[in-house]
Amino acid sequence: MKTARALKSSFAIYRGLERSLYVLFFARIINAIGIFVYPFLTLFLTEKLDYTAADAGFVLMIVGISFVPGAFIGGKISDTFGRKRILVGAQFLSAMSFLACALIQDKQLIPVFVITAEFFMGIVHPTSTAMITDLSKPENRKAAFSLLYLGHNIGFAIGPLLAGLMYNSHPYWLFSGDALTTVISIILIVFFVAESKPSAQHINESLESDDRGAAALEKAEKGSVLRVLASRPGLIAFIFLVMMMNFVYAQMTFSMPLFLNEIYGTEGALRYGSIMTFNAVIVILGTTFIIGLTKNMKPILATMIAAVLYALGFGGTYFGYIYIIIIITVFVWTVGEILGATNIGVYIANHTPMSHRGRVNSIVPIIMGAGHAVSPFLMGKFIENNSIRMVWPLCALFAIAASVGLAVLYFMEKRKIG
Repeated sequence: MKTARALKSSFAIYRGLERSLYVLFFARIINAIGIFVYPFLTLFLTEKLDYTAADAGFVLMIVGISFVPGAFIGGKISDTFGRKRILVGAQFLSAMSFLACALIQDKQLIPVFVITAEFFMGIVHPTSTAMITDLSKPENRKAAFSLLYLGHNIGFAIGPLLAGLMYNSHPYWLFSGDALTTVISIILIVFFVAESKPSAQHINESLESDDRGAAALEKAEKGSVLRVLASRPGLIAFIFLVMMMNFVYAQMTFSMPLFLNEIYGTEGALRYGSIMTFNAVIVILGTTFIIGLTKNMKPILATMIAAVLYALGFGGTYFGYIYIIIIITVFVWTVGEILGATNIGVYIANHTPMSHRGRVNSIVPIIMGAGHAVSPFLMGKFIENNSIRMVWPLCALFAIAASVGLAVLYFMEKRKIG
């Protein structure tokens, strides 16, 4: 009884949200079940297509960079034409790019289609984030972002394990499976999610309002997105600090599979799939509990704690000579992942005018994602000249630097409010 009451209490934070958010939650689950390609892309390129670690890192860097033009386009057109039609169209084209990989199976063309898929996902990201922000209010925004994050990880708990089982015997099924689940999630959005873009009347009313305090940060504004960002130096600093965190987090999909392959040989892929499933299970079991504990914590403080946990978790992987130690470190950085994923977007949303949600969310992920984009290439070069185990102390240094910067920003904001 006590367990049931505790569980019920944990999920109470998700009550009263817009119906479209619950539909997006189920769409995220389905879509995430089929995230087969990206977690295994490093192994696929190095083992199935015979790329070196440095060449694979270069391809992954280009994949990350291809997100940039997509995000710019997605942010602009979603603010202009609405969220829903852009979201559906871009997801469909991304799915078709993966399906092309499965059908063509060409060593030279597969990276091209993966890059194309990531371009369309670049369009999806600012559109989806703007939609979640539209459908939530400051008082329930942390719940909205955490619900969608939870949905992603419920699916992701299954996806990498299935991918790990398919990888050796049917590697091209990873691409077709990814495409299929994306199409199914699109169908849910088409029929059950409403357009969320604020109307012209709503934006005009906001422009004429006299909002103050926290509400003023979301008040509609005139001018370019660069002008909006320039008027928010704290937001810019936050974005660059998160970029450093993303540099570290990228090792989950780049250095981690290579590290496990070095330790476990042919069992490395299966071990990696198991670790990703463990990561997702912790997220599923822990997200509502952690959100409940930190619901009154300022997003910037929670993000700072996330950076500290990245330093301990990823840095501690250096000592992963046995599997149980690796599992413990995964648990630590996963708690950091939960805190970051459920607070970073909230901080940005709370500092973005409603008139520029799509455009701000096109530029912000590009800057933050730069850490993720260049990390595989730089770490690939680093691994060629050093032991792969030395990646983890380097990760710890980056995460510590980010946590210090966030702490400084937190106290500066606290002093300004005080």
